[in-house]
Amino acid sequence: MATAPQSLLSLPEISPAVADWVESVRKLTTPDKVQWCDGSPAELERLKQTLEKSGELKKLNQTTFPGCHIAYSHPSDVARVEHLTFICTKNREDAGPNNNWMAPDEARAKMSALFNGCMKGRTLYVVPYCMGPIDSPYSRCGVEITDSAYVVINMSIMTRMGRLALERIARDGKFVKGLHSVGELDPNRRFIMHFPEELSIQSFGSGYGGNALLGKKCHALRIASWQARDEGWLAEHMLIVGIENPRGETHYIAAAFPSACGKTNLAMLIPPDSMPGWKIWTVGDDIAWLHPGPDGRLYAINPEAGYFGVVPGTNRATNRNAFDMIHRDTLFTNVALTADNEPWWEGRKLNTPVLDWQGKPFDAAKGGVSAHPNSRFTVSATNNPIYSPRSEDPGGVPISAIVFGGRRREVAPLVYEARSWQHGVVVGASVASETTAAATGAVGVVRRDPMAMLAFCGYNITDYFRHWLSFGKKLTKQPKFYMVNWFRKGADGKFIWPGYGENMRVLKWIVERAEGKAGARSTALGNVPDALDFAGLPSFGADKFAAANTVDTQQWQAELQLHDELLAGKLKGNVPRTLLKRYQSLVQDFN
Repeated sequence: MATAPQSLLSLPEISPAVADWVESVRKLTTPDKVQWCDGSPAELERLKQTLEKSGELKKLNQTTFPGCHIAYSHPSDVARVEHLTFICTKNREDAGPNNNWMAPDEARAKMSALFNGCMKGRTLYVVPYCMGPIDSPYSRCGVEITDSAYVVINMSIMTRMGRLALERIARDGKFVKGLHSVGELDPNRRFIMHFPEELSIQSFGSGYGGNALLGKKCHALRIASWQARDEGWLAEHMLIVGIENPRGETHYIAAAFPSACGKTNLAMLIPPDSMPGWKIWTVGDDIAWLHPGPDGRLYAINPEAGYFGVVPGTNRATNRNAFDMIHRDTLFTNVALTADNEPWWEGRKLNTPVLDWQGKPFDAAKGGVSAHPNSRFTVSATNNPIYSPRSEDPGGVPISAIVFGGRRREVAPLVYEARSWQHGVVVGASVASETTAAATGAVGVVRRDPMAMLAFCGYNITDYFRHWLSFGKKLTKQPKFYMVNWFRKGADGKFIWPGYGENMRVLKWIVERAEGKAGARSTALGNVPDALDFAGLPSFGADKFAAANTVDTQQWQAELQLHDELLAGKLKGNVPRTLLKRYQSLVQDFN
């Protein structure tokens, strides 16, 4: 008997494995209704209308911001909750010192009690999604069950969501199970549990994106990093951009920065007018999945289909591409409002706010901020004026360089190059940055964040280092490693480097190094430029370049002691010997 084509099947019929799991969740959570999401524009419009009627979503000025809406979070639910995020593995050592650990049986019991009957009076939404191009062998799929229409709308923007994803799940036979409920938004009943050995995620008590959009950090980094180690690839907190030179040749780089440290600005950079012929193409702004290709090179896909970006500070001067793209079909969260119903945030420059992010009257004369410092925009990647045509390439893009960075007021030079793959892993392991509002906790404190993955690696960070070291052996054509720091300040407290579009000058040096063309001089830290292209930048000369790129021996001796606190202190006894040996060699070079 012939099998009916999948296009003729109802969504629950496409994958019996998904349908069985949905039924078990329905019995536990007891929703009033179950809705399978097909990802169609009509479905998205119905969801928006539903939330508009309930007041959870508000239409913005449709003349100046067509297709745009604003949503508000509970004041206690505005950032990731790292202290309530757990990795639940059979062996505690597998989670490592970088993660909060809970035994799987204990975690399941705790979460089952919270989920029991939690969707009564609500709709249970079934959200099948694909992380990465639908037809890419590098993509992975999941299903999120949620009681939040706000989450569904975000997932429809951030992933390839709907029937096609469900059909791929049916073919692959494997998917990540994500169960989410906003619960009562009680901070004392809020947990995000990851079960990497079971490829499952459970999140309760939060509607904030980082905690509730389970395809993002939860799946694409924490669960995927575990999968990547087992399957021989890398899941990284990295942007991906193409850098096109005046000859029409494009090199691709992957770059890791801690959250809210300029990833989106770099991913959408506009070269200065003084560098004609240079272009940037955005493949991704936040997450990269890296695989060894058939030709021995490193290839990357962006598993996401949209941007979930920090909006404060975004304007035509800082990031024109981002500013332009969020003027249509964008969901804003926790921004302020102007009198003519436009979104407003600190740094927008245009107009003035009358209501703050909690909907309360705002008086600029009294000070304070109107938009939350971690307010967000969610928008399709195709809105980006420099969206790369290679973004949907199932084979990914070849990576010529891996760049690490952070926000450091001193010590770290503008740019330097690692001498080898092993040295590059040491460079990545040494990433540090001043904390921001993207996570709960103190702001402005220097935090060690290896490869910008400390909060997102789904297993022991020392095993993660070991995987990085061994992964390089899979590549016959290894990319070079770099560290950049746009944020160094002078004695006057001002930034030395102009940043923004001028960062193109550093990227030019990096890709020309990949081509074997640009010069460099050796320092104890690594290779630094002997010169950069400053044409058209009269305010920045040799003196400022020397100040921005100096490698101070005394400062680095003190800095390396802080690295030692992590590598030989907190992680003592587990750091790979190859990594420690390369680190110790670096220490000796400064003595």
